[in-house]
Amino acid sequence: MIPFRDKPLIKGCDVLDEPGIFDGIFAPIEYLMATVLNVLYSLTEMVGVPSYGLAIILLTILIKILVYPLTKKQLQSMKAMQRIQPQMKKLQEKYKDNPQVMQKKLMELYQKEGANPMSGCLPMLIQMPILMGMYYTLYSFDYGGAAPSFAWLPSLSEPDPTYALPFLSAATTFLQQKMMSTSGEANQQMKIMMIIMPLFIGWISLQFPAGLVLYWVTMNVVQIVQQWWTNRQTDDKEVA
Repeated sequence: MIPFRDKPLIKGCDVLDEPGIFDGIFAPIEYLMATVLNVLYSLTEMVGVPSYGLAIILLTILIKILVYPLTKKQLQSMKAMQRIQPQMKKLQEKYKDNPQVMQKKLMELYQKEGANPMSGCLPMLIQMPILMGMYYTLYSFDYGGAAPSFAWLPSLSEPDPTYALPFLSAATTFLQQKMMSTSGEANQQMKIMMIIMPLFIGWISLQFPAGLVLYWVTMNVVQIVQQWWTNRQTDDKEVA
């Protein structure tokens, strides 16, 4: 059973009693996210539409804009790897009995095409603390007495009773994976994961607070837009 904190992470902070499996590791990020979220809520108050739901959306968009250079590098690397998949398969088949030569030829191919198998992983690892920080922040965020309702959601601190957000989390996760797998030669494992992963995300979203799922859906939507834009820029360069 995952342990829970019996007191706030930081005195005066709005993050309360969230899962503590990584107790304290993401404390600075949690504190920063909670602070920025409250600032954005204050901005929504100033314009006459006080809403933590809107603040969550704005915070998510802000984060995705700030990490876009990393996201762009990751997407470009993945696209480059997909582009050279046919050449990689030919080399692997041709030199299957000589692993050393095969590795040398693959490295030459990577250098020639400007692809790097590891460059797609590094940006993801760098962004992981932000993702985990937002998870812990929104899992049990104290809305401080403010109305936590948003749109059709009666409470951002409770699961969506209409199941609309869990459905959107699954649908946007599937669409994002579909866009990332542009190659028509995706292996069977990838095709299975494209079905299992969205279903898993949708299932756990049934149990998560609506505010956390709202963050996930917004993040997916922004990621899809950024991915479309990056792919368009890459395709235009290849045509030129």
